[in-house]
Amino acid sequence: MAKVPVQFTLNGSEKAEFIDSGTTLLNALRDKIGDTSPKGGCQQGTCGACSVIVDGELRLSCLTLAETCNGTAITTTSGLAEGGVLHPLQRAFLDTFATQCGFCTPGMIMAAKVLLDHTPNPSRDEVVEALSGNICRCTGYEPIIQAVLTAARANSQNAA
Repeated sequence: MAKVPVQFTLNGSEKAEFIDSGTTLLNALRDKIGDTSPKGGCQQGTCGACSVIVDGELRLSCLTLAETCNGTAITTTSGLAEGGVLHPLQRAFLDTFATQCGFCTPGMIMAAKVLLDHTPNPSRDEVVEALSGNICRCTGYEPIIQAVLTAARANSQNAA
């Protein structure tokens, strides 16, 4: 299989790798770069566990070819905390007990981050819609929805 060069910014750090043509972004991140925060759930784009942010937009890394991300900025949950301080969404997920097994958590947090980046004070319905591409089999979703609303309130208080 032919190797192709890929270069992008991951969580603020420049990355350059040679990967097999056709490698998914999920596999490139996990296997070549070592960022295991995106999870490989269904490998079909239906569960959302692999969600990452590419140039500000939510992407399913299991369906995205790594070579199409050349020159982009990619964010995973590994890049959200700054200086050892959790991102408000990460803190809210902990504080509201929004994780159980934790497998869906990275994808949920990435979907919520894109929502809050575009809609800083979302309604409950907007949160539900934003998370609709992510499957959780443990929490029943209510703690996750509450975590996102809690993070939005915290962000609006910090901005004031």
